[in-house]
Amino acid sequence: MKIIDRYILKSHFGPFIFAFITIIFVLILQFFAGFADRFIGRGIEFSAIVELIALQSAWMVGLAAPMAVLIAVVMAFGSLTTTSEMTVLRASGIPLYRLMIPVLCAGLVLSLLVERFNNIVLPQANYYAKSLMVDIARAKPAFGLTENAFSTLVDGYSIFVRKTDDRSKEINGIVIYDVTRPAYSTMVTAEKGTIEFSGDYQYLVMTLFNGEIHQVKQPDHLTYRNISFKKYRFVFEASGFGFARSSGNRMRTGDSELSAKELLSIGEEFKKRIEASEKRISSPLDNLAGEISSGKAVPLVSSPASETIKKEAAAAGYVDRQLGQLDSELQRISENRSMYNRYMAAYHKKYALSFACFVFVLVGAPLGVLARRGGFGVGAAMSLLFFVLYWIILISGEKIAERGLLDPLISMWMADIVMSAIGIVLVVSLSRAVFDTFR
Repeated sequence: MKIIDRYILKSHFGPFIFAFITIIFVLILQFFAGFADRFIGRGIEFSAIVELIALQSAWMVGLAAPMAVLIAVVMAFGSLTTTSEMTVLRASGIPLYRLMIPVLCAGLVLSLLVERFNNIVLPQANYYAKSLMVDIARAKPAFGLTENAFSTLVDGYSIFVRKTDDRSKEINGIVIYDVTRPAYSTMVTAEKGTIEFSGDYQYLVMTLFNGEIHQVKQPDHLTYRNISFKKYRFVFEASGFGFARSSGNRMRTGDSELSAKELLSIGEEFKKRIEASEKRISSPLDNLAGEISSGKAVPLVSSPASETIKKEAAAAGYVDRQLGQLDSELQRISENRSMYNRYMAAYHKKYALSFACFVFVLVGAPLGVLARRGGFGVGAAMSLLFFVLYWIILISGEKIAERGLLDPLISMWMADIVMSAIGIVLVVSLSRAVFDTFR
């Protein structure tokens, strides 16, 4: 039986390596195609581009490994079925689930390796990739602007430019929508301008020439102002888009740059804040209920009219203050719960996506038998279909968790549960009936 196990594992090794390299190559091409126009001809060193692609390929590994497992398992078991080796093994009394054991063990080991990669290598790679983008943006401030498209380089502003020149730092055909002030709708247009950072990189300075400022007061739209200028200067705080620190000591931002341990720690901190807010809400109510039950509350009717009015005013003021505090605490709870759900969803996603290497063995083996054909094309097509289904469920679960509609633990593991259920049903069905058709 050990010989059969080794043979099955060997039949998976080649397709897995081939599928893994192919997927990584396709993802790199897709990434470079999307950013090529921002890199090429912008005066950025070739070594920096290569380094950025290498760092960006880290997240591709965590995505390519489960998909490569699915492709390899479908192809290997499909080949065993086509060459009638599966029929021979079945005639020898070996069920499908026994043939899957070595592959399941290999999938479990690979899941552990991918989990370590996602928690150790990937956060570091994402951190250095973003730091490199910060360095490029500091050297080329217009790097964050896309020609002939609106860009959100600065929070609260939508910036459109027709042409950028990184060498001269000049931009042309500028339109800026300012939505930082709800009471006003402001649009700024200019023929040309320059963009650069201040000496300490704390501010982004955009100097505009030959333009106009159009301002409309909301919501009545009755007040309109039009100001022409020959020179106008915009000054933005650089901290709004991550340029406040140098790449050497930049603080980690976003869940993609954090390990599972760090995500869990942050999630627990938000949970403590939620519990503290709930305690602050319940404490005044408990105190008031205790006073009423103990009879300390003095009836208003036993007091003179003037005293009654004062007590009523005091009571109304107290209620207003309590309602204001309650509204503030509820708002704080909502914000903290939203952040808690976000970080806990990212925490469970690291493990759920890693465990997919094991889950896809359960799905791939019966699919390969049902396909009855070998070859990369069929394996890739069937694998892509189920991987897309898995990814849709995973992303949907992430959105559901972030909105607080379902616990992050359940929503993020939903894709693995569904795929595992499909795989188990297929394996049981094939073990009972399908093999008879190959005799």
